[in-house]
This record gives sequence, structure tokens and C-alpha cells, in this order.
Amino acid sequence: MTGQESCAVPVPKGYRVGPWEIREPLASGAFATVYTARLVGDAEPELPRQAALKFLPTGTRTPRQLRHLRELAEREMELLERLRAPRLIRMYDTLTVDDPDHPELDGATVLVLEQAEGSLDAALKRTPAPDSGPALLAQICEGLHQLHHAGWVHGDLKPANVLLMKDGTVRLADFNLAAEMEGTHAFAPAFATPDYAPPELLWSEMEERGTQIRPTADIWAFGVLAHVVLTGAFPMSGGSTEARSDAAMRYARGAEELRLSHQLPEGWREIVRDCLGPTHEQRAADTASLLRRVEQAAGTSRSARLPRLRPRKWRRPVLVAAFAAALLGTATVTYTYALKDEAPGASAPPSCEKPAMYEDETHGRGYTAGWNGTYDFAIKQGDGGSQVREAQCLLKHLHGITEVGEVDGDFGPLTHAAVVTFQKRAGLDADGIVGPNSWRALRKAEPAE
Repeated sequence: MTGQESCAVPVPKGYRVGPWEIREPLASGAFATVYTARLVGDAEPELPRQAALKFLPTGTRTPRQLRHLRELAEREMELLERLRAPRLIRMYDTLTVDDPDHPELDGATVLVLEQAEGSLDAALKRTPAPDSGPALLAQICEGLHQLHHAGWVHGDLKPANVLLMKDGTVRLADFNLAAEMEGTHAFAPAFATPDYAPPELLWSEMEERGTQIRPTADIWAFGVLAHVVLTGAFPMSGGSTEARSDAAMRYARGAEELRLSHQLPEGWREIVRDCLGPTHEQRAADTASLLRRVEQAAGTSRSARLPRLRPRKWRRPVLVAAFAAALLGTATVTYTYALKDEAPGASAPPSCEKPAMYEDETHGRGYTAGWNGTYDFAIKQGDGGSQVREAQCLLKHLHGITEVGEVDGDFGPLTHAAVVTFQKRAGLDADGIVGPNSWRALRKAEPAE
């Protein structure tokens, strides 16, 4: 995105907000604009040098618009302040613009977020149905599971709200329509992207607290997104949003069959069909089991990663450059892959059985068993997912604690006992919870002989 003529919230380059200096606009929607920004000075050492600042014009507009915009901002802030999960975009801070000399900005709410390389929407426009689609969908589904497990519904899952990070990982973003569950339902604003909204929301009635929404609305959206990622086309017939919405409603009423693209891989056909059940009762309702099916169809084990866009310790110039050019549309860019200070295992990408050394911008060198990169996300008994799997891999294959049992991504009693054993060995508080200190020890300690 270049220029500011199409920005919902125009902010001049060089404008200062707190310790941040605004640079170029990254994206803009109906309610907000996101800019890249750099940290000025060294007053905030815990903050990254660059971030994405999302401006919501909560200090201007009409009273009715203000009430709506503030509700959207409060929804997103509440979720990001309360939830910290590897597949959800991270929020570092919130600011309020105090600048009477710029009345169009005065009072605006600013969210300081992780900066991404780009959105899935932009990547798909350059390269429809990329080869990396299955692995990408596994990460998206994991993020959805993390969100639902915490008791929230996204409410607007679509390619524009899926971000690709510099290290090749995925983040779900834009939670201003998210809603916390209250029993079987949540209440969201009467707004959704029609191509990704389930039929029941296309004709839903507005209540005083908003529209009733269930987690199965996100599952429908994931089914549409999976079809788009894997085939380059929407599952509903029609050359316009209105036509596709009409087709979805006819399908929900039993007047039209679901005709999936013949390009949809066979292993995904049943998954997409189960996500696109005509009513919420007929859809896959459990994101935990859906995630397992998605990972199996993707041919990955527990939340596979996309190929790294900028590898730190090894290189496969042809494969990596081809992927970056195809996915991000940068065929004319020349990439440099410098191999510095080769470490054991650095000649090949990491695997569970052979963790490899990598360089983290914040924490320095550490071992990884799959480019998970987790340091500040705590896991404990009863949890599951790619972070648990990586901890199991490091315990078993880097530190020789075979008592961890099977590497299955489930934090059960054996994994808990193995963590306690490792924590005692490392001189840590043996509480069985893998938090920042345990992650640092797991990644930095020397491998077992």
C-alpha cells in the first residue's frame, strides 16, 4: 500500500505517537489504518525497534459512529490484553493521541502490534493456490483452536486478517469483531464479510447486545478460506459477493447443493464439506479434532510451519528464493544468505530428532526443533499443540530425557514429569510449567552426549 489518499485514518509520515515515529502505511480498512513505525531513542528497551501501529479514529466522527468505533477498539484491546498465544498477533501497548492541533487525530486509539511481512490476502492475489497452502492452513487452524479454547469467537476470519510474519509463521489478527462466549453464544456487532459469513448470519436478526454468533461461524469461514487457498476460488457459485451470498442461502435452505471445485485435493474435500455444513449443527464443531484432521491432510505433524522467508542459519537458495518470490511477489529482489558461525545441526533445517541452532533477534542463539520460536508463551499439563510438541522434542532429543514418552503434542503426566526432571537439573523452580525461564534453558543448554 502506498500513499495516504485511501487511508481511513491519514497520518503524516514522521508523526510522533509516544515513543513511535510513523513511517509508511501498511493497510487500511473501513475503520482503521495500520502504519509501520520505528521506536525513537532507547527509552523502551523491552519494545521492538519496529512495530505496526493501528489507528482507530475514536476521537472524531459523529456520536453514533464514535460509540461503534469505541466498541470495536475495546473488543480488540480486551482480547489482545487477555490472550497471549503464538498464533495470535501480539499487542505491545495501547496509546491515545492527545493533539488538539490535529483534530482529525485527536483522541484516536492506537494499538502497538507486531509487524508482519504482509497479509495472506495480498499473497494470494500474487500467487493463487500456492503449494504452501496446506501447511499454511494448519497454522491458521491452530490459531483458531487457540482462540476458541480461550472462549472467544473471531467473527471475521478471512485472508486479509491472516498475517505472514518475517520468520514464516502465521498470526491471526483484527479482533475488533471478536466476541467472548457466554454459554453457547457470543454477541458480535452486526457486521461481517459476506463471502466468509455463514448463512445464518446473512439473515440474522439484530438484538440489543448485537448478533448472536457461535464458534461454528469461524469454522464456516475456515472452510471457505481453505477452499480459496487450495483452489483459488470460492466454494459458492457466483461472479459477485451478492450472487455468492444468495447461493449460500439457497444451499442452507436445501434448494442448492454444495459443489466443491474439482481442484480441491481429495484429502481436503471432506474437511471443507464438514466445515461448510448448511446449519451450525451440521458443521465440524470442535476445533481440536478439526486441527488434527487438517494437520493430517496437510501431511504435517502438529502445526507445521511455512518455509522461512529469511532463514538465519542455513540456506537452500533455489527453494527459499523461489518460495519468497512466488508468495510475496518479489521476483526481482535479490536475497543474500550469509552463513555465519556454523553451529551443530545448522546444515539442514531443524527436525524433532535433530534440533538445530538458530539466531533469535531478542534472545540470541538457541536450539529449535521446528522453528516454533516460543520464549514467552507458557505451557502446562493439559495443554496441547505445536509448542508442547517442541518442548517434548527438545527434552527428548536435545537433553536426552526419554521419559517424556511419545512426542504427540499433548502435555500429559509423562511430559510433566520430564519437565520437572529437566527443571531440577537446570536449577529452576520445578513447577512443571514451561515458561520463559524454562524455554531459555531448554533452547540454550548443550545437547546430551
